[in-house]
Amino acid sequence: MTPLARTEQRNPNSVTIDRMSTVDLLQLINSEDRAVPVVVAEVLPELAAAVELAVTALAGGHRVHYVGAGTSGRLAVLDAAELIPTFGLEPDRVMAHIAGGPAALTRPAENAEDDEVAGAAIGGQVARGDLVVGLTASGRTPYVRAALAAARACGARTVLISANPASPIADAVDVHIAPDTGPEVLTGSTRMKAGTAQKLVLNAFSTATMVRLGRTYSNLMTDMLATNAKLRDRRLRILAEATGADLESCRQALADAGGDAKVALVTLIAGTTTDDAARALAETGGHLHRALHRLATPT
Repeated sequence: MTPLARTEQRNPNSVTIDRMSTVDLLQLINSEDRAVPVVVAEVLPELAAAVELAVTALAGGHRVHYVGAGTSGRLAVLDAAELIPTFGLEPDRVMAHIAGGPAALTRPAENAEDDEVAGAAIGGQVARGDLVVGLTASGRTPYVRAALAAARACGARTVLISANPASPIADAVDVHIAPDTGPEVLTGSTRMKAGTAQKLVLNAFSTATMVRLGRTYSNLMTDMLATNAKLRDRRLRILAEATGADLESCRQALADAGGDAKVALVTLIAGTTTDDAARALAETGGHLHRALHRLATPT
């Protein structure tokens, strides 16, 4: 019999969970949850290595693929989807693949995690230069294992995010990120601490990658998609915050730039034309600080 991963073991702190008062039960869950950021902090070197792989892939015109089953897959879909409005990322640059397909987002398809054929098919579709990130709390999900193996055979780089430092998949990937969240309050329910750790890791991974790719200015979301009134107002406030200009000047600069907030920002700070701003951004890969430095440096 395969040894149990720590995520599958019983938690001695919660053996009387069914006899606790509501407050005591919630305090126990909260106490266990507080340990999650601590163990995530312990894997930041591995997380940084994964970010570098993602930056290299995306900057080179390649893709990042998330592959997961169950809770892990749903978290992957959530993270990939949110990069589009937050950072203006093209929809097919970071893609999430969940065992069982889109239907598994709302209807559990737990048997799909054993489908190695489907996992291998996903991994076999990636290109050399892509990055494939597998997510599995136990560190041994067959669907994820097969996807990573097939992707590696295609020449892609691979990352595993698990809650099992002893994952049997770990030796076959480039980077293993494994915050050791230990036994769950409810035995085996990895949507809890393990899922929280995966959410923290994914948030940090994708945000750091987007920042490194120049999709922000300082800590401002300059590349966000302004698709409703609230976001259009936020875009104006971001321009005003970044440039020190009044809202009307920002509105006019944005109109002159055809709605491109980064071009508008450069024109406001550098006092240049929209054409020169757009050219500087194109020459610097969209990095605002680099574009502004280029415009300020005599040629």
